[in-house]
Amino acid sequence: MTYKIVLVRHGQSEWNLQNRFTGWVDVPLTKKGIEESKKCAEILKKNKFTFDVCYTSLLKRAIDTEEIILKEMELKIPVKKNIGLMERFYGGLTGLNKDEMKKKYGEEQVHIWRRSYDVQPPEISKKSEYYPGNMEMYKDVPRKMIPTTESLKDNYERTIPYWKKKIEPVIKKGKKILVSAHGNSIRAIIKYLDNVSNEEITQIEIPTGKPLVYELDEKLKPIRHYYLE
Repeated sequence: MTYKIVLVRHGQSEWNLQNRFTGWVDVPLTKKGIEESKKCAEILKKNKFTFDVCYTSLLKRAIDTEEIILKEMELKIPVKKNIGLMERFYGGLTGLNKDEMKKKYGEEQVHIWRRSYDVQPPEISKKSEYYPGNMEMYKDVPRKMIPTTESLKDNYERTIPYWKKKIEPVIKKGKKILVSAHGNSIRAIIKYLDNVSNEEITQIEIPTGKPLVYELDEKLKPIRHYYLE
């Protein structure tokens, strides 16, 4: 028995375009992001993919991506939204321009904050408009689950328990899975599936709007993975 799952990083968002640290801020897709999502659906249809259930985060850029894909594929399936698939929270960097931060702190420091596995950016002030605890959309999230900063390691420790508990059992039932998530939550899944080292995972880039297929064996160990074109 083998399984196929598809992972998609959401299409380009407004803050991707503006080169800002986004994290848990709920920004929309750009026109390009919408087109990327439609193109993703077209590629999936061309390769004769179908899905039984979709998993996504609480953020509209990931939700809108899956909604566009499912609409274009004419699929009406359950969609599960969970904090486990959220993007990494960038703490005090949230909302700031990446190039401006390089000028202020140096390229090497910003690279460490962005790409190291276990170094957290500076914490965000709980008085900030970008602190999730001050946002209406997170009012039902337990305070202990709302971070003030996260490293990729923190993201991994949030994403993978959800993956193991909620998604793996559904894959084992033979259900066809689509995951519409974010660069770092998908990195966490890739690290887990392929047992990627802490150093190597920081170098892996996840393009927006491109379907990444994983073929898994009966124990959910990867056989191979590839992007569909």
